[in-house]
Amino acid sequence: MCSGHRVSMRMYGPHSLNEDGTIIPFEEQMAIVSHYLHNHGYKSAKPYENKAEGLIEDIYNIHQKNVETNCVSDASIQYSLFSDLFSVPFLPIDNPNFTFIDLFAGIGGFRIAMQNLGGKCVFSSEWDTQAQKTYLLNYGEVPFGDITKETTKAFIPDEFDVLCAGFPCQAFSLAGKRLGFEETRGTLFFDVAEIIRRKRPKAFFLENVKGLLIHDKGKTIQTILKVLREDLDYYVPDPQIVNAMNFGVPQHRERVYIVGFRKDQNVNEFTYPSPTDKTKTFADIKEEHTVSAKYYLSTQYVKTLVAHKERHAAKGNGFGYEIIPDDGVANAIVVGGMGRERNLVIDTRLEDFTPVTNIKGEVNRKGLRRMTPREWARLQGFPDNFIIGVADASAYKQFGNSVAIPAIQATAEEIIKRINLSKSIQYGTNRK
Repeated sequence: MCSGHRVSMRMYGPHSLNEDGTIIPFEEQMAIVSHYLHNHGYKSAKPYENKAEGLIEDIYNIHQKNVETNCVSDASIQYSLFSDLFSVPFLPIDNPNFTFIDLFAGIGGFRIAMQNLGGKCVFSSEWDTQAQKTYLLNYGEVPFGDITKETTKAFIPDEFDVLCAGFPCQAFSLAGKRLGFEETRGTLFFDVAEIIRRKRPKAFFLENVKGLLIHDKGKTIQTILKVLREDLDYYVPDPQIVNAMNFGVPQHRERVYIVGFRKDQNVNEFTYPSPTDKTKTFADIKEEHTVSAKYYLSTQYVKTLVAHKERHAAKGNGFGYEIIPDDGVANAIVVGGMGRERNLVIDTRLEDFTPVTNIKGEVNRKGLRRMTPREWARLQGFPDNFIIGVADASAYKQFGNSVAIPAIQATAEEIIKRINLSKSIQYGTNRK
């Protein structure tokens, strides 16, 4: 813009203040604006409308003051301010069949699955700033931050169909208490339950580690189910452990799914999906071309891993690194070094063994390497046009924390089949 001249821009304007006079963090401002723009023309834009239009006015006016008026047209400036929000791989779909919200959104595994089924996301929340960056790059939307804050909950629209949440598992203090809603206070599940209580979605879909079923000797899941079934009055079939490797990705990843339906949906049964594809192996998601030497282990690192495994083997333990053959299935990818070390592969295509990072020793000549972030993305079912715009360390963390899209989508499809998608609440006829 403006023939290459630099343009200074203030980060805040007069509409960027809370009622108490404090400044709304810039990330939250962009969450409000991006949610508004992607919901503009629909009733779901209402919670964002007043504040977003003020923020947009601030940004536009700041640009007008800093840009020569004969440089570009007003319309061009307005478009350029937000064009990046609409130049992303996974835009919200037009004329959706249902609506959903994406809590503890991570990098949007739930979102891709639900959009694939014809859904529109009307609210997203994720506190991790690096995950927010990845979410923005792929969906054109900045997720809201801390969902425990009332100021965040206030932006959630009414009348959405499905609540999706891969909520973290936290300990509940139950000693000497009656299981119930109040016993969940102080946990992140409480915030999920509170949103369900206030908004009464037609259905919800929760995901967690399978250890949730035995956490605190089973008391945690008892509390969760009592809250959902009795306090919130939803039909909730027994939770089920679902393995991603049964749904078209070569990863042994077991997670517990909990689904529920509002009673007026008249759902009295629910069957989790049967396996759709158990044939995939690592070869199906392996990088097509030779990868960088930085993913290959150093000779010193290999020695350390071998020694570590031998020590545990001498004690009768099965801990340590593991090599996944091309015709094998990966172990669950998780955050931390062990998630990578238990998913090493042999790839002999490397010819230039010059180190590209600071390592002890040399690049090993046996072809032993880590999987790449793109391979981890494929293990979770993310398509190849998904943008990885963060450093490798953050990418591994994000994919390790994500849901497996194909397994989520197969289960979500069974949910959507059972809820009432009447025309009165479809967005094609629900415009302002």
